[in-house]
Amino acid sequence: MNLRKRNKGTVEVHTSALNDIMFFLLLFFLLASAVVNPQVVKLLLPRSESGQQSSAQKTVTVSIDEKLNYFVDKQKVSLEQLQATIENYQKASPDLTIVLYVARGVSIENTMLVFDVANKLKLKVVLAVEPKK
Repeated sequence: MNLRKRNKGTVEVHTSALNDIMFFLLLFFLLASAVVNPQVVKLLLPRSESGQQSSAQKTVTVSIDEKLNYFVDKQKVSLEQLQATIENYQKASPDLTIVLYVARGVSIENTMLVFDVANKLKLKVVLAVEPKK
């Protein structure tokens, strides 16, 4: 009889290196997903057979240059024609938004003329600015 005990070696798996790799992969995918669409929350929306699909909001650009020339979608219009031109765009899309581009030297009074037209037509106005560098 052999009464001596055999010393079996223990089997161990060291996962510390794998933990580091998994951490870096997780961090990489989190950062990559934030860069792709930083302000988008993905949702699974319910479906409706009888519902109407909303259209994308229509915008029209109004620009004022240094010489106080007014442009609606790159077409030059006079100040008197501005309201009528925007009304034509509003007939095509009632939920119209005006994106206003104003040159740096233009006074606030000329800018407010476009805001007055938008208020008369009950439209939203977004003032476009250049980001600071």
